[in-house]
Amino acid sequence: MSPRLVLIGPMGVGKSTVGGLLAQRLGVAYRDTDDDIVAAEGRTVAEIFVEDGEPAFRALEKRAVQEALTTHDGVLALGGGAILDAGTRALLAGQRVIYLSMDVEEAVRRTGLGAARPLLAVNPRKQWRELMEARRHLYEEAATAVVPTDGRTPEEVTDAVLDALELKEA
Repeated sequence: MSPRLVLIGPMGVGKSTVGGLLAQRLGVAYRDTDDDIVAAEGRTVAEIFVEDGEPAFRALEKRAVQEALTTHDGVLALGGGAILDAGTRALLAGQRVIYLSMDVEEAVRRTGLGAARPLLAVNPRKQWRELMEARRHLYEEAATAVVPTDGRTPEEVTDAVLDALELKEA
């Protein structure tokens, strides 16, 4: 068993919103590995980062992604940093992976780059740019297709993902 498709991209790009719409359109279930972690830990992602640190969160994330990739057959969204792990990237090989991209101005518009994002707590624009410089090539390498989300509604992004994968509605 493997997902029908996997969404990757930076925090705030709309993976959860678009993932839900894609699942609905395709007639399959939607799953988010960050939600899996929160449910298993009984704490938010931000709380895990603050209380246990990023390495502890990344270990939880790696396990959650491995489990979801082998047990979920719908639309799967990964946390923004999941692709940092080489093992996770290897597991994504052969999957239908969509990288939802956006520029920093779109990120500001959508998220406000506020304190609820633990990796962006200080100088959010600069930190977002640095995160993207470190991650963009990993997203692109893992992706079957790249779908820009800038200036698009969630419905328009959903259509673009389906077009990119040549998937028909269920």
